[in-house]
Order: sequence, then C-alpha cells, then structure tokens
Amino acid sequence: MKTPLPCLRRFALVTNAALVLAASAAGNPTAKEPAVVTAGVAGAPPSDAIVLFDGKDLSAWKGDKDPAPGWRIADGYAEVHGGGITTKEEFGAIQLHIEWAAPAEVKGDSQGRGNSGVYFQGRYEIQVLDSWKNPTYFNGQAAAFYLHNAPLVNASRKPGEWQAYDIVFHPPVPGADGKVAEGSFTVLHNGVLVQDHVPVKGDSTTAAKFSGVTPKGPLFLQDHGNPVRYRNIWLRKLD
Repeated sequence: MKTPLPCLRRFALVTNAALVLAASAAGNPTAKEPAVVTAGVAGAPPSDAIVLFDGKDLSAWKGDKDPAPGWRIADGYAEVHGGGITTKEEFGAIQLHIEWAAPAEVKGDSQGRGNSGVYFQGRYEIQVLDSWKNPTYFNGQAAAFYLHNAPLVNASRKPGEWQAYDIVFHPPVPGADGKVAEGSFTVLHNGVLVQDHVPVKGDSTTAAKFSGVTPKGPLFLQDHGNPVRYRNIWLRKLD
C-alpha cells in the first residue's frame, strides 16, 4: 500500500526540523531552551519585567533633593516637579519602555519646550523634548542620544499627546587592559526606529549626574523646569 503524498510531506517536515535542532545542539553544546516570557499588551510589561512606575507610586525611585520624590502623581502619571529622580536599583544592559507627554500648553521654544531626559546609568541621555514643529539643534531634539546622535527621523506627536520610547541599552564595559569596549543604544520612538545600534563610547552627556565607565548604574529622569509627564515605566534586564 502506497503512503499518501501529504503524509510523506509531513514526515519530511518533521524529520528536517529534528535534524535542524540536532545540528544546532551539536554546534552549540551550551544551547538550552529559551525561557518562556508572556508578552504584555499595548505597552504593558511582560512577565519578566521590573516595573518602575505603574501609575500609583514612585517607591522604586529617590529624589534629587529629598529621599522621597516630589513629583505629583495623578491619573496614572507622574509629573516632573522639584528635581530629578533616580532609581534605587542599578542596572547594566536593559530593555526599557517609558511613556511621556510634553505639556499640552506650548510655552517657550527650542530646548525650553517640554524638556526632560532619560539618563542610563545616570550618564547617557536619550533626550525628551517637545519636537513637534519646534526647531532646535539636531542632536538635542526628542529621541536624540544627547549631543552624540540625532534621531534618524522625527517621530514626535503633538504637544500633550502620549509618546513612547522602547530602548535597548548595552553599556560600555571597562576591560582589564584599561580599554573600554563600546556599548550601544537602539531606540524606537512611537514604534519608529530612530537610533540603530549607535555606539556608546563612555563619554557622559552634558548634564549627567555621574561620570566614568561602570558595569551598572541607575536610571535618572531629569527635571529641566518643564512639567513633563511620565507613565508606564518598566524594564527587562539583559545581562
């Protein structure tokens, strides 16, 4: 009795898949099954995320001027007020999701309009700025690696609208020989790729609170004198 053709095809597919898996395991004896992570929905944190702000409190943060952050919390967001805030925990390589909104009422221009910043390890800033029809220097606009790399495109929404950054950060690493291995930033602004694996060489940005290359450091959100709002902040460790 002849084996039906569809059965032969299914057998071939299963056999090929098994061979590929066997070859992968043979080529990489340390290979193991990836961990299972449940993805979040519409920007919500995945199952392995560390939630830094869920709209209720800033207990994961400390203030610039006081132990407790002075930012106003209302309607699921925290509004910049009374100094910047720094995470209590320090991190190395991470995937960060953070949402922000510049004030709906436009005041000022250039760097004086909806200005804040997300500092990785307290040193390397991805700029937060109202860049909707707001000319400024290219490597200082929204989603710039501040003073290093302008974004590939301007993906900014209108003032007052919520915006999202999804950022993969690998820090520069000090070597035993004193040389520094470059890190990198990859940034999506509102789902649009704006920084594509740009190098982080170890030079801190202008207003950074910390300096020097280090394996781990805190996240810092800047108070630049504008009432920028933040919500839904979470990260995944990539170390």
